[in-house]
Parts: sequence; C-alpha cells; structure tokens
Amino acid sequence: MRNFQLAGRSTVHSRNAMVATSHPEASLAAIEVLKAGGTAADAAVAACALLGVIEPQATGIGGDCFALYMPKGQGKIVAYNGSGRAPQAANVGWYLEHNINAIPLTSAHSVTVPGAIDAWTTILRDHGKFGLDRLLQPAIKAAEEGYVVAPRIAFDWRNGFEKLSKGTNSARYLLPHGRAAVAGDVIVQPELGRTLRAIAQHGRDAFYTGAIAEDMVETLRGIGGLHALEDFAAHTTETTVPIGTTYKGYDVWQCPPNGPGITMLVMLNILSHFDLTKYPPLSAERLHLEAEAARAAYMMREIYIGDPQQVDVDVVRILAKEFAADFAKKIKLDAVLDLPKVSPPMNPSTVYLTVVDKDRNVCSFINSIAHSFGSAIVSNKTGILLQNRGAGFRVQPDHPNCIAPGKRPLHTIIPGLATKDGRAVLPFGVMGGQYQPVGQVHVLTNMLDYGLDVQEAIDQPRALHYEGIYQLEDGIPADVEQSLQKIGHQTARVSVPWGGGQGVWIDWEKGTLTGGSDPRKDGCALGY
Repeated sequence: MRNFQLAGRSTVHSRNAMVATSHPEASLAAIEVLKAGGTAADAAVAACALLGVIEPQATGIGGDCFALYMPKGQGKIVAYNGSGRAPQAANVGWYLEHNINAIPLTSAHSVTVPGAIDAWTTILRDHGKFGLDRLLQPAIKAAEEGYVVAPRIAFDWRNGFEKLSKGTNSARYLLPHGRAAVAGDVIVQPELGRTLRAIAQHGRDAFYTGAIAEDMVETLRGIGGLHALEDFAAHTTETTVPIGTTYKGYDVWQCPPNGPGITMLVMLNILSHFDLTKYPPLSAERLHLEAEAARAAYMMREIYIGDPQQVDVDVVRILAKEFAADFAKKIKLDAVLDLPKVSPPMNPSTVYLTVVDKDRNVCSFINSIAHSFGSAIVSNKTGILLQNRGAGFRVQPDHPNCIAPGKRPLHTIIPGLATKDGRAVLPFGVMGGQYQPVGQVHVLTNMLDYGLDVQEAIDQPRALHYEGIYQLEDGIPADVEQSLQKIGHQTARVSVPWGGGQGVWIDWEKGTLTGGSDPRKDGCALGY
C-alpha cells in the first residue's frame, strides 16, 4: 500500500469491467462502449481509434496493431498480428544498387502497408458485437470538432517540431499554427475525420482499396516510394497462437515473431535463475541483472528473429530453458558481460491499452506508428500520418530481418498477458520502442518478485541498457548509479521517460478488477 502522504496514484477498483489507456478520453470512450453492451474487443477498438486522433505522435490508422484476446478469461488465447508488409517491389538488391544501406526514417521506403484497420476488423469479426460504423464515432467527432491537447502529448509535439516542419505534408496537417501544439490547444483535423467516416461507412475496404489507398500510394510514389495499390489490397492480418514461458508459477504470453515478445520471454527465462528478492527493487544488483538479461536477449533477437513467413525462426529452441541457462551461468554480479553491442533502430512512440469486460473477456492491445510522428509523411488528401516501421528492416542480404518483397519487419510492439491455472490474471503492456521487453519484465517482476500492486509496479523508476550505455530515469538514486558504474556500466540520464504502461489485475476469488496506468503518460484506468 502506498504512502498517502506522498505524491502518487491509487489503484482503480471495480467489479464489472476495467479499462486502462494512455488518455482519459480514450478510457472514457471504452467505458461507454462497455456500458452499452460492447465487449472488450469493441472497447479496445473504440479507444484506440480515438487515440489515433488525440495522440497523433504515437498511433493512428497509418500504423500497425498487435493484440492478445482471451474469451471469458480462460481457455484458448488468440494472437493477432496486424503488422504491415514491405511493397512487392522492395527487393534488397534495389536498395543496394541505389546505395541505400539503411532505410531512412522519414523516407517513403520506411512506410510499410498500415495493418491497424484490417486488424481491428478481424478482432471485431471474432470477438465484437459492434462494427466500425459505431466504434469510430468518438474518433470522428474528435477529428471534426476538435480535441484538447494533453500535457505529455504537447511534450512530444514540441520534441517533434523539427521533424514535422521538414516532413511531407506534416507541417500542413500537424503544425496548423506554424508551431508545435501546446497543452490546452484545440486541434481540428477535418481531412482525417472524412477518412474515418469513409471507413466507418464502408469498412476496411475503404482504406485498402479505392480513393484512400490511391491517395496513400500517390503520396508515397511521389517521393520515391515503391508502393503499389496491389500491396494495400493484398494486406491481411495473421491470426495465430501465442508463445509463452513460466515465471514464479505464472504463465506469460506474447505474440510470436515477427513481434519481439520472444525477447521478453528469454529475459524472464534468464532471470528465473536468480532470486531477485535477495536485493531491494531499486538496487544496483537488481538493475544489473535486468540489464545483463536484456543484453543477452536483445543479442539473440538481432541474430535469429525475422518474419517467420520468410525466414526460419526456431522458437522452440530459443524458448528452451537450456538456451537461457547458457546465458545465465555467465552473468556475474560484479562485472559486465563482454557481449557485442547491438543497436537496433529505436521506435519510441506507441499506445498500449487493456480492457477486461463484465464477462471477463480480456484484451491486451497495442497500436503504433513506430517513431514519434512516424515517417512525418501525411497522405496528400486523407490526413493519414503514415508509420515508419520499415526503417526497422536491415539492408543486409543474409540478415533474418533484411528487407524483402512482402516481408514484415521485426517489430517492437508487444501486448502481454499473464495467466495462472489457465485463467487470465494480468493483461499488461509497456510502451517505448526497444524498451518494451525490458519494461514488461520490470513491471512483472515488480509484482511477482516484490509484491507491488499494478500501479506501484508501473510507477517504479526504469532504466534501459542501450547502445552500450545504461540509460537511467531521474528516479534512479545517485548512489545506485554510482554502484552500477563500479560494476562496469557506463551510465547516462534520459530526458524522456522510458515508455508508459497499463495493466489490469483480475482477482477471480473476490470477483474484482484492479487497474493501473502510467504517470509517464496522460492516461488513467477507469472501471465500473
């Protein structure tokens, strides 16, 4: 229980349903859908569509979506991979011939076909009661009538000003006053509103075929892209089964590759060889072990993981306990492992949300346009801000994540779900690009090892070992940083917090729900 004399957030409690998102308006929209009889799937789509308007730096219909869904909180978990593919003309030889050795973050080549709309449609087909015609209404209203900019969104907008000022159509659509939006500004996006209305009326085909798709292709080809209408029309969502591991008596589930959830599972497997409870939660020892597990797991991901539809990914071997044990036995408390430095592209902007409805249908849901404000390319007429997920590809012919026709890039976004005895207990996620596997492990071990509640676990200070530097939030005490340095870590403080997160704890015995939402974002948990 938190100290009520100190600043902090209480957990949110309810009996019927619970929602946790990164913006209060989205949480409210989801609750209204649930009270109207909608399912967790309906509420998640309504909230995410609204976030795509009011949190434009992080998500939108120009991005991708992954989700885990567990009907009635028990039994079979369904994994949805709504990630987009490279154009059929995107052959690695073309890039090498044009001296492109890495995909530029704001080029047309960074734009993969947006998968979100098709994923939403597929999830609603399987688990929803309402359609896009109803669920997109809050987003349409926000785009056409305007929304008020929240503080964290304004913070990101300011940081993205230079990028937007140089992008394709982005200054026209996202710098309407010639400056970055500030908290309290009212932003109207009528073109995006019209696009959403078309999708609400005609469904996913309105996005992937016809005038909207034609405008996206025309925009991209006009700045050198290789996209074709056929690339959009052919897009589909993959429905599959999750991958998982066990930790402290709980089963932990992730979407399979090309999602990076396998990274988080390998981290848990490594950490299962150590007793974290021997060290305080905010200690150099705990943070060191977390960093070493992350470095090993990220190296694994870089070597082995790509789109399994085009490369062989041996998930069974990677998740075998022996695989993690080989790394764990090398970790020392007084030294840093000598591992190759892995520098995958950073993708620091995403929205994660989770919903549990009155029937205990559980939805763990994440949607992203990759980097903050994506590619900074806005489709000419539609107001769609396009992702830059393709910048995550490698331009190395023998690499499992090398760009190829119709290939999906190695992703960063991961919805998580923990179960016990076959029932869901914690749908959760942590945003923040490459931080996400570390963030999920940090939050989960805060709960399972240290006994923190979902809000306390999310609140705890964070750190990420990236590009050879252990990058620490302000909440990490100075003496802990000094101890990390003595072990051998190079450290630095970050100017932007690591991610944001949401989670809902399900207490089956009491019949109650407990929600938490990250103070690093503007959002909240709401229940009824």
